[in-house]
Formats: sequence, C-alpha cells, structure tokens
Amino acid sequence: MTSRSPIVFVFLISLGSFSYMAESSLLLLHDDDDVSNFTALPGQHPSPELVAHHLHRIVNASLSRRETLSSYTTTTGARDHYACPTGNPIDDCWRCDPNWRLNRQRLADCAIGFGQYALGGKGGRYYVVTDSSDRDAVNPKPGTLRYAVIQTEPLWIVFPSNMLIHLSQELIFNSFKTLDGRGANVHVTGGGCITLQYVSNVIIHNVHIHHCYQSGETNVRSSPTHYGWRTKSDGDGISVFGSRDIWIDHCALWHCKDGLIDVVMGSTGVTISNNHFAHHNEVILLGHSDDYMPDSGMQVTIAFNHFGERLIQRMPRCRRGYIHVVNNDFTRWEMYAIGGSGNPTINSQGNRYMAPFDRNAKEITKRVDTSEEKWRDWNWRSEGDIMGNGAFFVASGEGVEVKYEKAYSVEPKSAAYIDQLTLNAGVLGTRGNNLGKWTAENNGLGAYDDANSGVFEDYDDYSGSQRLYCSDNFTLVIISLTVLIMCFCFQV
Repeated sequence: MTSRSPIVFVFLISLGSFSYMAESSLLLLHDDDDVSNFTALPGQHPSPELVAHHLHRIVNASLSRRETLSSYTTTTGARDHYACPTGNPIDDCWRCDPNWRLNRQRLADCAIGFGQYALGGKGGRYYVVTDSSDRDAVNPKPGTLRYAVIQTEPLWIVFPSNMLIHLSQELIFNSFKTLDGRGANVHVTGGGCITLQYVSNVIIHNVHIHHCYQSGETNVRSSPTHYGWRTKSDGDGISVFGSRDIWIDHCALWHCKDGLIDVVMGSTGVTISNNHFAHHNEVILLGHSDDYMPDSGMQVTIAFNHFGERLIQRMPRCRRGYIHVVNNDFTRWEMYAIGGSGNPTINSQGNRYMAPFDRNAKEITKRVDTSEEKWRDWNWRSEGDIMGNGAFFVASGEGVEVKYEKAYSVEPKSAAYIDQLTLNAGVLGTRGNNLGKWTAENNGLGAYDDANSGVFEDYDDYSGSQRLYCSDNFTLVIISLTVLIMCFCFQV
C-alpha cells in the first residue's frame, strides 16, 4: 500500500482538477430557456439561477477535495503542504501549483460566477511595469501602467517590485487586460482611479486601491489612437461603466471619494471576489438608477469577500439586476449591509452577518425610498446565512420557495466555512504569504533571468512588455525531481 501512495495522491489531484474543469464547462450547455422577457445585454446569462447553482457545486467540490486530502495526509503521514486546497475554489485553482509563476495566465481559468468568462490578457504578451510615474495622461511613457492599459492588444501586466502609483487622472482601460499584482506590493491612488468604460475582459488582481479622488476637466488618452475630454470623475476606486466580463479579485479597497466599486450603465458578467473592504461609507453600487432599464440585465457575483472595519452602507446597494451574494464575511456595518431599489433580485447564501452594537442598525437589509406595498414582491432571499449579534434579514417575494428549491438542489455551504473561504481575502503576500515576485536581473546575455522561476523574458521595444519563454529541458528536470522526491517521502 505504501508504494502506491504517490500514485493515489497524484490521482486525487488529477481527479480534483478534472472535476473543476468539468464544472467550469457545465455552463456552456444551457436549457431552452425563454429569454423573450429579458432586456438582454451582451454577456448576460439567460439563466442566472444556473450560474448560482454552478457556483455552489464548485465550492462544495473544492471543500470536499480539501477534506479528502486532509484525511489522506493524516492517514499516510504526508507533509502538510501536500494538502494545499483551502476550500476556496478560486485560490485552489492556481495556488496549489508550486510552479504557478511559470504560468501566471492560468489565473484567467479560475474565475467563478457571472464574471467567469473574463479572459483578461490571456494569450497576450507580458508587460512589465518599470516606471511608477503618471505625469502625462495624454502621452504616457512606455513602461508606465497607463501606457499598458490603453493598448489594443491583450496584455498581462505585472510588476517587478513594490510600487506606489499616484494617478494624475482616471486610468482608462482598454479591453483584454489583466492587472496582476502578485509578488509585489502595488498601490494605486490619486485621480480617478480605475475606469472600465465600454470594455470587456478585464481582470484586476492583487492590488491596493485607495485614496482616490475626483479628477477630470482635461484630456485623457483611452487608446493609442484616441484621447478625449473627460468631465469631472466621481472619485471611485473602480468604475465599471457599460462593460462586461469583469473580474475583481484579491484586492484591498478603502478611503475613496465616492464608491469603492461602482457597476453601472448596463454592465454585466461581473465577479467581485476575495477582496477586503474597509474604512468607507458607500462601498459598492450596482446599477445606475431605478429608471435605467438596461441594468435589469446586470448580473453580479459577490463572493468570499471580507467587509471589514468602519464600513457604513452599500455592501452592496442594488438597482435592478440579479445579485448573488455568497460566502462573504460581514463584520459590522453602521447603517445596513445590503440595500436596494428598483426591484433587484438579491440572493444571499452562506454569508456571515455580524450586526453592530447599535440596536437600531441590526437589520441587514434596506429597501431604499420604497414603500412596503411596492417591495413586498421583490425577490430577496436569505439561505444558509449565519446572523450574529442580533442581525436579521427581511426577505420578500411570493411564490419563490418552490423555484428556489428546484434551482438550488445543491445546498449552499454553511457560513461555518466562512473563516476558511475568506482566510486570504484581500491582497496576498501581506500576511506572511510568500508569493514569488516577478524579478529580473540582467545576466549580460541580452535577456533577463528570473531568479525565482528559471524562465527567460524577451523584451519588446514597442510595447514595453516582456514575453516569457520557458526551457523545455529545465521543465522536464523539475518535474522529474519532483516525482522522485514525492516517491521518496511517501515510501519513508
């Protein structure tokens, strides 16, 4: 039995990976849903209940893999780090690979929920930000972050060192971009800050976004061939405006002029996951106005986030659309946690809500400027939530119990798992997590050698980007050594 242990372990990992891939492909097949009643947006899913159901299946599978592997390591005496899965399906998708730095773009396959189709810069070149300045919003310098995000080609944007980027104006993204702050301590502050307007396929990962203020009344470039006059911005941390297939993951957001994240004007296909929010009044706004009908097609997943210190309201505040709030940790609010108007669908599942001490602020929900006669039929549901310190959720909607029982035959995991699922919410690498940095040292051979990953980068003068090339022989050596070490450890 001992000699078979390595094979069993590899089989378990492979089975887990196959299961995740199978679950991820499930949504490519849809029932013959009647979509005639939808105000369809590009990227809008015809069956949001199916997306929520699929998310639960992924979480359940990830937690089951964790329990299986934990049990396996206990009985075999294998080292603890072999039981990598945390139960958080996003993190387990890429962090369990010890060589993830050799394939950073694997991250693009790990999104869940409505934003799961966000490609970011997958398949594009790597662009290394070497200059933290932002002096000219019309003619940005190559090597700066602004120069990268306006390009028309897909780019995977990385940082070789810690950076504080103080924006002079809104940072306007073009489509197919990934902002990947893993391995560095990256802070984005200043005017704007991040604007995703009429774009698609953007991933923002592992950056601090804070102290954003209003800017504008000037020209700002949005592509290599276009710049235009920008009116005064709101001062949001991230503004998603008329965009789709957006994923915001493992960021830390606090202290901005307006909202930390706004998703408005017909945006859809958005996932906000694994973030840490703190020190702010109006946290997340979903929907432009009660009367803006295209937002009826807005679909947003809010999962595995930690709503932390000194937050007041809007976690989120919803106008129209379908909002899935799942497995988040709400550790206080001062007014309310989830609010809305304009008849949004709010599906709260497996969250932990801890009410403030103020006895007048125990209610999680708030129908904003709407009489009970109007909101009593709104579809607001709480399922599997844990409510502490007197917190309570006012549900509404008639005749939905049977529908929900059918849609969610896989029950959401209890909030008892919240500590595990939100353990690493926020920016990775700031609490003892040793993420490998993107480092480059000139080796005198006309290329740059990454000391951490053993790969080479080819510099492209046009875009300021660097593309990875991995030695096949080196990879085979690493794989062989890994297998030999595993066999030796298990036989011992």
